Amino acid sequence: MSHPTPEELNAKAHAALAQLEPRITQLKPKDRLAIPVQEMPAQDPHVRRHNIQEVAVGYTAEQARAEALRCLQCKNAPCIAGCPVRINIPAFIQAIVDGDYQKSVDIIKEASLLPAVCGRVCPQEEQCQKPCTVGKALKDCNQSVSIGRLERFVSDWEREQGKIKIPTVKLETGKKVAIIGCGPAGITVAADVRREGHAVTIFEAFHRPGGVMLYGIPEFRLPKVIVQQEVATLEKMGVKIQTNFAVGRTRKLLDLIKKDGYDAIFVGVGAGLPKFMNIPGENLVGVFSANEYLTRANLMRAYDFERADTPIFRSNKVAVLGGGNVAMDATRMAIRLGAQEVHLVYRRTEVEMPARIEEVAHAKEEGAIFHLLQNAKRIIGDDKGRVTGMECLRYELGEPDASGRRRPVEVKGSEFIMDVDTVIVAIGNDSNPLIRQTTPGLEHNKWGNIITDDAQKTSLDAVYAGGDIVLGAATVILAMGQGRTAAAAINKLLAEKMTQPAGR
Repeated sequence: MSHPTPEELNAKAHAALAQLEPRITQLKPKDRLAIPVQEMPAQDPHVRRHNIQEVAVGYTAEQARAEALRCLQCKNAPCIAGCPVRINIPAFIQAIVDGDYQKSVDIIKEASLLPAVCGRVCPQEEQCQKPCTVGKALKDCNQSVSIGRLERFVSDWEREQGKIKIPTVKLETGKKVAIIGCGPAGITVAADVRREGHAVTIFEAFHRPGGVMLYGIPEFRLPKVIVQQEVATLEKMGVKIQTNFAVGRTRKLLDLIKKDGYDAIFVGVGAGLPKFMNIPGENLVGVFSANEYLTRANLMRAYDFERADTPIFRSNKVAVLGGGNVAMDATRMAIRLGAQEVHLVYRRTEVEMPARIEEVAHAKEEGAIFHLLQNAKRIIGDDKGRVTGMECLRYELGEPDASGRRRPVEVKGSEFIMDVDTVIVAIGNDSNPLIRQTTPGLEHNKWGNIITDDAQKTSLDAVYAGGDIVLGAATVILAMGQGRTAAAAINKLLAEKMTQPAGR
């Protein structure tokens, strides 16, 4: 299958605009609906499977304008309702049509500090693009306006032009806020609270800030320079970041209030405890959680064989268990780390896969071998304790389960052996128990997720939480949405404290 080059895609956009230009200010809805979706330019699959560079290379200015012209500028703007942080989507898209990219990115940043991140990794097809009127009119959600790609375009323009603005910070209030975890939720809270003039310190357990954006999402999907830029913006706002600081071990959570004088705390530590299958053989050499595998490759740059000393298992035949974005990331990373074959094993069909459609397509293009309606029963090892294979079962779909997806039902007697030397388990994560185990009175549910109210407040006074530690494993933008809610509540709490008479 041949892939159009970026130059060919730009030529198509140029031709489309040339036809529209004479009547561009009088376009009717039917004219806009006739403009084709602008395909995202990308590296050739045969080239990119051998490098770590970003797969999607981004729209050109002509592609961005052609795509922006597809927007109907609906008055009811259903896309805004589909956005967890409620970006004014029609307004930022119209600014692209007008060629005012600075205005466009400024509109986005009223609601989101991380447009370059969200434009790359958020599941827009399940959020803002799902209710898009264009997609509904064409009876195909894949034909919706490419909101995420346009968001990425203007945010990349801002960075490349060196025009990133530092948000305005109000006068110092004397109030202090501690944020636990420097992931999407924590960064969002830090920015919104700091804007109000409160002192903010982020405590990060890893040696580098960025959370899942740094250790979980590969370079070929989200370049680390973008994450570093967002963190640098926070620091320029006056946010302090303390790394190698594991709250619950280095310092107990409530000691930050009782001993260190913080007025409020936000817990955004994510869900970093990997789940396993609980099948025989998971303790063999060559079995990894996707978390460990991706952390070694992403945060510790194990893919850089010539310059990094990070140990990584050199595999020939890899099986990845799971069907979400993390499974796709692990699959595609294993390909780049030199595996001869990478098999993705998923117990449902592709229709039920929670991974983004784009990520599934990219994995297939890069040579991943999909085994659907199959799952591991046990992992087989040799007398040295190393993986030599995996016994699998075949499945068929039954009635829907609690998630709404059809339940996989084992086909009796369908066992077979898959020849592999590495197994990567990517079936989800639980919350890390450290904070809840060291914080009396912090309520959590049976899965270990912190319980909060609608304002993201926990059972403890002045302690808020959001992101994966509350939601379970979710998405960057959902974590940011909860971060915005928590920040608003914290700012309200601190405003009330500042208006109280002294001594109360």
